[in-house]
Amino acid sequence: MILEGETRLEHLVEMLRGRRLLVLSGAGISTESGIPDYRSPERSQRSRRPMRYQQFVRSPEARRRYWVRSLVGWPRIDQAEPNLGHRALVHMQVKVDLDGIITQNVDGLHQRAGSRNVLELHGTLAVVRCLHCRVPEARSAFQRRLLELNPDFRPGRIELAPDGDADLPRAQEDGFRVPVCLRCRGLLKPDVVFFGENVPKDRLERAWKMLERAEALLVVGSSLTVYSGYRFVARASQQGKPVAIVNRGPTRGDADASVRIDGKLGEVLPALAEQIE
Repeated sequence: MILEGETRLEHLVEMLRGRRLLVLSGAGISTESGIPDYRSPERSQRSRRPMRYQQFVRSPEARRRYWVRSLVGWPRIDQAEPNLGHRALVHMQVKVDLDGIITQNVDGLHQRAGSRNVLELHGTLAVVRCLHCRVPEARSAFQRRLLELNPDFRPGRIELAPDGDADLPRAQEDGFRVPVCLRCRGLLKPDVVFFGENVPKDRLERAWKMLERAEALLVVGSSLTVYSGYRFVARASQQGKPVAIVNRGPTRGDADASVRIDGKLGEVLPALAEQIE
């Protein structure tokens, strides 16, 4: 049921109180930090195709297109600050039995806010990793190498996009140079799970164990369109564990939810953190 006004929060508090809680977060919790998402109401008419794994590994042109846009988009991720929603979850870890957070986000904002036991289901943009020797490199160091290899690059007018991406004219890709691994000269990829790529097995097993320990699941800021996130809602529902969803707009998991609130996370989560004990 979709609830409005004070009643919605009362139902949510009642459902979660006294239960060991697991949070599943999506891109919607970071939009209030200025990071665009794919499926918010504002972007519903501006769909775009994200880079797929096979495109990236097979096509030098696709890799060049990804990195030139990432060069422009990364500073937004790097400089973003946690918002009221992130901070409310930190307060909840102090006040209630919030066991951990599984996040579909790759921006690191939960950790910057101070949350503990955060599992980054889809990895992190803060690390670049070689596809051959697997050696990691900090994204900040890689950003400097991108700039050094392309000293004359001037992006001009840009529009920032989800996941540290940006929309640029194709002409700006011409002549752009992409660094290679410092150790083996292999291909470098952000340490995130691309579309068409599987979540690493050990990471998924840890996520299932977190859900197994939990007595209730709270979904925040996710449309659950991608099965990678929805599967936790489906499993919790099958196990008879209550599911609550706080999101702007409909979600794939609405039918599985005991409580569903349509609202801004920066308003709902602080109110929840204040009332739940």
